[in-house]
This record gives sequence, C-alpha cells and structure tokens, in this order.
Amino acid sequence: MRIVTAEQLRAALPWGALEQALEAMFRQGCAAPLRHRHPLPQPGDEAEGMLLLMPAWTGPASAGGFTGVKIVHVLPGNGARGLPAVQAVYLLSDGATGQPLAMLDGGELTDRRTAAASTLAGRYLARPDSRRLLVMGAGRVATTLAEAWCDRFPIEEVAIWARKPDQAEALSRRLAHHGLPARAAASPDPRGFDIISCATLSDAPLVRGADISPGTHVDLVGAFRPTMRESDGALLARATVVADTRAGVLAEAGDVVRAIAEGAITEASVVADLEALTRGVHPGRTRPDDVTVFKSVGWAGEDLAAAILAYQAG
Repeated sequence: MRIVTAEQLRAALPWGALEQALEAMFRQGCAAPLRHRHPLPQPGDEAEGMLLLMPAWTGPASAGGFTGVKIVHVLPGNGARGLPAVQAVYLLSDGATGQPLAMLDGGELTDRRTAAASTLAGRYLARPDSRRLLVMGAGRVATTLAEAWCDRFPIEEVAIWARKPDQAEALSRRLAHHGLPARAAASPDPRGFDIISCATLSDAPLVRGADISPGTHVDLVGAFRPTMRESDGALLARATVVADTRAGVLAEAGDVVRAIAEGAITEASVVADLEALTRGVHPGRTRPDDVTVFKSVGWAGEDLAAAILAYQAG
C-alpha cells in the first residue's frame, strides 16, 4: 500500500487537473452517503471530540473502480498538547477486491479539494474577468483558496482579512513570497470586490447582503455546521444560491439552515448544486450584475476524485 504525504499531494493535485477531476465526478456521480458523525467523550473537562467518516465508491464492486473513506478526528483538546485539532487520513481501495491501494494525508486532500470545488463553482458563477479577491480567514483552507482562485482566474489583488490582524499579515506575507498579489485588509468590507471567499469558524454573519456590490460572487466555505454562519439571510435572498450538494447543505450548512428558519429563504432558494451545473441542468450566472453564492459543506465524492487522481499520478 502506497503512503502519500501532504507534500506529494501538492505535487500530484495541480489546480487545473483537480478541478477537472471534481467536475467529472459530479457529472458522472458516485455513491456518497452523508458523513457519519460520532461523539468522542474526552477525559475531565476537555471539550467533546468528534469522529467523522466519509465513505464513497464508484459503481458496483463487480465493475471495478474504487472505494474510499476519509477518517477525521476532531479533538479540541489537542491544542493543549501542541497538536492540530483536526487529524485526518484517507484510505483508497480497489473497488473489486477491496485491496488497500493508498493511504493519503487527509488534511491536505481536504484543503485542496475544498478549494478546487470553489473554483469549479466559480467557473459557472463568478464573472470570468474577476480581478479583485477578498479572502476572509487566515487558516489552511484560506491559504489554498487564495492559491486556487489566483491560479484559475485573472486575479490582480488578494485582500486577506482575519479577526486577528497578525494572522492576516502573516498569510499575506506568505502568499506574496510565492508571487501572489496579496495584502492584509484592515476590515472585512466587501464592497468593490469581484469574489469574496470565506473560510472561517464564525457563528455570526460576516458578509451581509446590503454590502454586496452587483456582480459579486460569494464563496461560503467555513460554516459547515448548523450553528455556524458567515452570511445573513438578506444575502441569500438576493442571490442565485448554489450548493455543492443539496442534501448536505440543507442538512448541515448554517448559512442556509438559519436563513430558512428565519424565513428569509426557502429550500427552493437553493436553485442548483454542482451536479446540476456540471450536467448543464442549470446555467449558473446569467447576467453580469447577478449576485451569486456558492455554499459548500464538503462531499465525499470530492475526496474520492482527488484520491484517485493522486493515486494514478503516482
């Protein structure tokens, strides 16, 4: 069984090829149940952990193909141990025999497929001439989002905002060191930006509909639980809203779940998902002044597509 490290994944999953692999997976489809969640009680007064399992497979085992499962441990107490709170691995196996083929770094796999899903949606929802990008957040996912958007669109300016200004400064310096036109932003004011990409753990809106300029595309990545939120209901009410998967977003995405609970939108307001876009069922953006929103919570099929691409590249 092959071991694929984070560094090897970065080389094996260039943005263009990864985006194409995700597009093919959404268009063709695969079996991918909603993620399994299991609480992990911790000793003493440590916050409860969580075990997440994300399986997916392509077609019946008799037809060959692949199966895969991402195993994620979320352990808030790891911070005190000097370890990341999220630990993840991905196991890719032969679909016909079940033979393990590769064990891949789950964190890097997740970061890269998440960013590639956003730019895939952006091809249908963002204006092709988008040049100004605002990234909210300064963690690992924010880093890959900035890199992916700059690779796939003619970005001339990347503004980084985070609640802690020193983190925004540090990320903008790292991105600039690698040739990206990045700077730290003093505020999260979204006006004048073509693309706004959010990767935070916020539980209160950061992006409000009243502040969004016509023609803007908003990419909401961070709020992956019903209690979290990066946008207000007014934004979703005025936008063309697309999900990575309808089932996942309607079950888990706080931006959508809470806007529905408030009466700002209904389930029908989520007009399409990536399957519908890639299969030509929905056109995405139809006018230059449309406000568009892509909301993702992650789909196991994305992990499987990325893992297959990395395995075949090696």
